[in-house]
Amino acid sequence: MLYGLISIFILLITSSILFSLLLKFTSLQESSLQYAITIVSFITLFTGGFISGGKGKQKGWFLGGLTGFTYSLIVFLFTFLGLDQLFTAEQFIYHICYTLICMMGGILGVNLSRGSTA
Repeated sequence: MLYGLISIFILLITSSILFSLLLKFTSLQESSLQYAITIVSFITLFTGGFISGGKGKQKGWFLGGLTGFTYSLIVFLFTFLGLDQLFTAEQFIYHICYTLICMMGGILGVNLSRGSTA
């Protein structure tokens, strides 16, 4: 699960730097990148779940779900403790979806890791 979380944060930091450079050096607005940022977030969480499931080799739904939940918990703690804000309803729905996407990645990671060793 730790490999999945590390990969999630590395990919998110990399994509955040890329998006911030796009916003800084082009005429793009943040609102025009909203869907791209959401898609990249889902792909990143799916990848993290995939890595967690692949490393765990069993119970991919559980490892992926735990990875997604842990990611959401870290983001919540940062938001709550650092910024003194709770999740909005929209953010809460996003994080539920992130956890579900991570679960799907974990399931696929387990199944593909089994297929390659058989």
